[in-house]
Amino acid sequence: MNAISVRAQSQGHSPAQGRGRGRGRTWPRFRTRPGSPLGRRAWMAVPPVLVAGLILAVWYSVSYLALDASRRFLMPPPHTVATVAFGDAKVRADIATALWRTAQVAFTGLAAALVLGVLWAVVMNHADWLERSLFPYAVMLQCIPVLALVPLIGFWFGFDFFARVIVCVLIALFPIVSNTMFGLRSVEQAQRELFALQRASRWVVLTRLELRAALPAIFAGTRISAGLAVVGAIVADFFFRQGDPGIGALISRYQARAQSPELFASVLVASALGAAVFVGFGWMSRRCVGRWYHGA
Repeated sequence: MNAISVRAQSQGHSPAQGRGRGRGRTWPRFRTRPGSPLGRRAWMAVPPVLVAGLILAVWYSVSYLALDASRRFLMPPPHTVATVAFGDAKVRADIATALWRTAQVAFTGLAAALVLGVLWAVVMNHADWLERSLFPYAVMLQCIPVLALVPLIGFWFGFDFFARVIVCVLIALFPIVSNTMFGLRSVEQAQRELFALQRASRWVVLTRLELRAALPAIFAGTRISAGLAVVGAIVADFFFRQGDPGIGALISRYQARAQSPELFASVLVASALGAAVFVGFGWMSRRCVGRWYHGA
């Protein structure tokens, strides 16, 4: 056995593996390096882009194949929506102003729902009899059709900004209550016993154990309620026209005037607002609890 064979066997290769371009020569094995974070993010963006392309293809098919020219106003093609609605400076300014007003109402209602929902869940978590007394009313509040309450809210609180915020709170409250309650009850028994051995007060257990353990659930409920708050602001705009109405009133006006491109543009912008709020709270969840909670 020569020196080359001894060197190949010491590296885990047989002498036959080195036969190729050079006789008796060993070639190194190259390992594929894992993808970079930028590459992984690019691959994660591929499926949504493909779905968006499929939606555009279906949209064009319906506009040009299913509808004739006289009925194409029912679903104008995407390029018509882009040129007629977003290309017009006045329409673009009206949509931007209405979107800002809707965002103000939605974020105000979401903040109020977050505070009320967490407080409601903390009170119910204090004792079982409080949960049995209060949780059914949270379920009833979720089951009541909001459209039936909107006229009453207008009669009681007026038809301006405050009434629209109340509608957002009613729609966005229940997911925060239920998810916060689930997070408070999900604390491990061993951790509770540890705090009991230290004779921690009820306030210390709540602030340093239960609320911290419930943060992932609270963020999950807030992400759901964020989209519902946008829906509530748009629904309230259909009924409350006083003050500064938002994107809902603009959608109603375009519908009454049969301005299809502007109507589609308003709906797309409202959907984009809901999606942006959902993604934003997902980013906040990863920044706050993503280091110690892998499901964030």
